[in-house]
Amino acid sequence: MDELSSTTGIVALAAGGLALIALLAVVFLVRALRRVRADQKVILGGSAPQDLVAHAAELDRGFGSLNDYVGDITARLDERLSTAETRLDGAVAYHGLVRYDAYNEMSGRQSTSIALLDSKGSGIVISSIHHRDQARLYAKQVVDGRAQLELSPEEEEAMRVALAGEVPDSPERRR
Repeated sequence: MDELSSTTGIVALAAGGLALIALLAVVFLVRALRRVRADQKVILGGSAPQDLVAHAAELDRGFGSLNDYVGDITARLDERLSTAETRLDGAVAYHGLVRYDAYNEMSGRQSTSIALLDSKGSGIVISSIHHRDQARLYAKQVVDGRAQLELSPEEEEAMRVALAGEVPDSPERRR
C-alpha cells in the first residue's frame, strides 16, 4: 500500500483512471460510429462506401435525367392532346331531335328532324318524313350555324334545340 501513496503510485492510479475513461470514450464512440454507418447505408442505399459529395452528385445527375425524361413525356402528351382536341372539334358536340306529324294525319308523330353539329355549329340536319305509303329522307348541310339550303320550321327547331342544349316539347306539354 505504500507504493500507492508515493508519487509513482499516484501517477499510476491517475494514468489507470485516464485509461479507463479513454476506454469508455472509445466504446461510446464505436457505438456512435456504428449508428452513423447504419444511417449512411440507408441514405446511400447500401452500395459500396462513398462520400456524401459523390452521392449528392450522383443524385443530381439522376434528377437531371428524370427531369429530361418528364420533359420529353410532357411534350409528347401535349402533342397528343393537341391532336385529340383538333379531332374533337369535328366531332358531334350538339344534337337536337324534333318529332312531328308531317301530314297532320294523326299518325303518331312518326316524322323526325335531327340536327348533328360540331363545336363550331357545323354539321347536318336530317329529316325523315313518314307517310302511310312512303317515307322520304332529306339531309341538309350546316356550316357555322347556317344551313346551305332553306330549312323547314321543324329543322330550324332541331337546330335551335341542338345549340341550346334543350329537350324539345313533349306531346304532353303541347296539349
